[in-house]
Amino acid sequence: MSVYKDTKTNTWRAVFRYTDWTGERKQSQKRGFSTQREAKAWEKEQLTKLQGACNMTFGSFVELYFEALSGRLKLNTINSKKHIFKTKILPYFADKKINEIKATDIINWQNDLINMRDGNGKPFSQTYLKTIHNQMSAILNYAVRYYGLKENAARKAGAMGKKESDKEMLIWTKEEYSKFAEIMMEEPMHYYAFEMLYWCGIREGEMLALTSADFDFEKQTVRINKSYQRIDGEDVITDPKTQKSIRTIKMPQFLCDEMQDYIGMLYGIDENTRIFPISKSALYRAMRIGSEKAGVQKIRIHDLRHSHVSLLIDLGFSAVEIADRMGHESIDITYHYAHMFPSRQDEMASRLESERSEIICR
Repeated sequence: MSVYKDTKTNTWRAVFRYTDWTGERKQSQKRGFSTQREAKAWEKEQLTKLQGACNMTFGSFVELYFEALSGRLKLNTINSKKHIFKTKILPYFADKKINEIKATDIINWQNDLINMRDGNGKPFSQTYLKTIHNQMSAILNYAVRYYGLKENAARKAGAMGKKESDKEMLIWTKEEYSKFAEIMMEEPMHYYAFEMLYWCGIREGEMLALTSADFDFEKQTVRINKSYQRIDGEDVITDPKTQKSIRTIKMPQFLCDEMQDYIGMLYGIDENTRIFPISKSALYRAMRIGSEKAGVQKIRIHDLRHSHVSLLIDLGFSAVEIADRMGHESIDITYHYAHMFPSRQDEMASRLESERSEIICR
């Protein structure tokens, strides 16, 4: 470990040399310190990180945390986590040592976020507050499990926010979607994209990743095995959300005919070219404008997936059957859409009455 002064810039530079877990010698350095004291403090912090001690700063631990997550999570998931840490967590805890973060610090941090307002004067949603808290709790859990932190202060303080998935869920009826689809016919690419979303219930990223090779029109199927994301200004094709998301969906004949016609209209594409080369923002804009013209309630694109599930429930399909089509576990369908399934309580009570009567009559 060494600290040097750069006479040209009149600043200090710290060089930290170490041996990693594979036995390889490595070097890390940082320039631009105003004083020798700052350079030595950085040098000391690097040693603390290397030793894996819980008296390192939270900011340093975040670096270790994301190094460990690299390669384990999708790039867009990593970027979402990093954004939350950069904007909502690090401004409060970056310079505080991990083992000095107390439950009262967490509560004060929560209160600040709860009282915070965006540019339009609106507070963060309960779902977003819960997401932020979960990220903080997750990193402290990691410190407890692997770095000997005595307790998770975020867990001790208690969660903030709450899940509002059921409250936020909106759906279109078949009639509402038909009105919207009629308006969308003016823009063929958007029309066929929304047809896939509504009649197959696939996720937005899954739809945007589709290629002609994913369709088998003889078998009336579409294969879902990838997802599209726009990350750091680049188009990125990733694996689907979960392993269960890899699936083959049977399409109704009319949709097969529509998609065959649409793909036939695309000039000069190969089987690996995305058939919907549009952005998510363009899709959002088309849905907003189309909803207004059609005079139907405004819903999110993801709500088309909820609408598809609602339609399948109305048609009498079970949670297990729907889960297989949607790329979910059946328990997830039961949990999220339980309020949509018709109640059979009267039938249950009647049949139990019959069973009881048979016992008495014997």
